[in-house]
Amino acid sequence: MAAVAMSSYEEQRQRQVEANKRKLEELQLHHLSAAVREAATAAAKPSPAKKRKARVPRDAAAEPPRRSGRVANLPEKPKYREVEVLDFGRKVRRTYSSGRKDLENRVYATDEERSHAITKAEELEEELGTSFPIFVKPMTQSHVTGGFWLGLPTPFCRKHLPKRDEHITLVDEEDDESDTLYLARKAGLSAGWRGFAIDHKLVDGDCLVFQLIERTKFKVYIIRASSYHENED
Repeated sequence: MAAVAMSSYEEQRQRQVEANKRKLEELQLHHLSAAVREAATAAAKPSPAKKRKARVPRDAAAEPPRRSGRVANLPEKPKYREVEVLDFGRKVRRTYSSGRKDLENRVYATDEERSHAITKAEELEEELGTSFPIFVKPMTQSHVTGGFWLGLPTPFCRKHLPKRDEHITLVDEEDDESDTLYLARKAGLSAGWRGFAIDHKLVDGDCLVFQLIERTKFKVYIIRASSYHENED
């Protein structure tokens, strides 16, 4: 009887399982489940990054910067810079225009004038002798206009001048003194040299003889390039 009852139970269970399958198929739950899984998988994948367009730099030469119509036809304003110069030991700030009006009156020496001045300076150097360190320095445009920078012979600076920046006095042939700033690392005269060059009306082609009479003092002799024409008279 037990075996018959078990067999009847199994048959009933089997019929119930088949009935449940039919209901699931009718409801199409398995299709819905598959769709949910696909949607979840798609959401988990990272979205492709959008490509950013490279910025094309504006060609400054091809397209000039825009200017207001009110100022488009006006001339460019000059730019100014402040520099420190020495005025008898005091630092004075002066403003110079970048227009460089001093360049408009430049004097250009001929080869004959330049050669004459150098020859006369070398003759004076021999006359002064070797009691004090001495050197000859021909003037060019950069020394007497525009930048007003005077580079000195490096071997001379290393041997005779201070190792650090110091004030150096220039004494002309009238014994008038001018203070300048010597830059040791650059081996040249900076602040104060401009005033000396202008006060003594130095031009391209002139030649100077520098005689170191004290540790930080030069006696300066000026040979003018224009003196070449004195010999023609």
